[in-house]
Amino acid sequence: MKHGKHYVDSAKLIDRSKLYEADEALALCCQTAKAKFDETVELHVRLGVDSRHADQQVRGAVVLPHGTGRDVRVVAICKGDAAKAAEEAGAMMVGDADLIAKIQNEGFVDFDVLVTTPDMMGQVGRLGKVLGPRGLMPNPKAGTVTPDIGRAVTEAKAGKIEYRLDKQNIIHVPVGKASFGAEKLEENLRTVMEAIVKAKPAAAKGQYIKSATVATTMGPGIKMNGAKFGA
Repeated sequence: MKHGKHYVDSAKLIDRSKLYEADEALALCCQTAKAKFDETVELHVRLGVDSRHADQQVRGAVVLPHGTGRDVRVVAICKGDAAKAAEEAGAMMVGDADLIAKIQNEGFVDFDVLVTTPDMMGQVGRLGKVLGPRGLMPNPKAGTVTPDIGRAVTEAKAGKIEYRLDKQNIIHVPVGKASFGAEKLEENLRTVMEAIVKAKPAAAKGQYIKSATVATTMGPGIKMNGAKFGA
């Protein structure tokens, strides 16, 4: 793969044989973010589990102390008092059967997070084919199916992110923007890593954190010392 000049210049700053400490790696991320936009800093964690087994799934959600740096668009499917709470918390759109129909019939997916109440899941479940492939399906483990819909909207807008294994047993999550600076990024990253370590399945054997890498949207990966995160 041929890379651009900025990527090549950034790669020269990184020792690929070294496992960096989190603060060093994130400082390098900020240094290598040379795009004309504010690049997202992404964390990629390979785990010593097998996602093919139900008892080795790793999934959850966590609120980043400094948010994601994005304006999160939240829609809520709920009724009555819950709908009022969602509106007051700042949901971009609130509805019930009408919003379900808009998603199902018009393919409306122009949002980042969908939250709903347990009583609506019977109807929301029909949207699996539309929402599932886009990672937008609400889930109790992620806190997006809850009776406290106002809190769910507030947390999503404040920078709550969901983490889950892919088929290669890797978790990919944003930990902020390069403009945050290394200190805020490290606080966000450690919050995510603590959540992932806490979510270690009882069935997982051997080394849990196989590798941890950070990278900006357009920059090269920087390997970190995963052993320092307590697993």
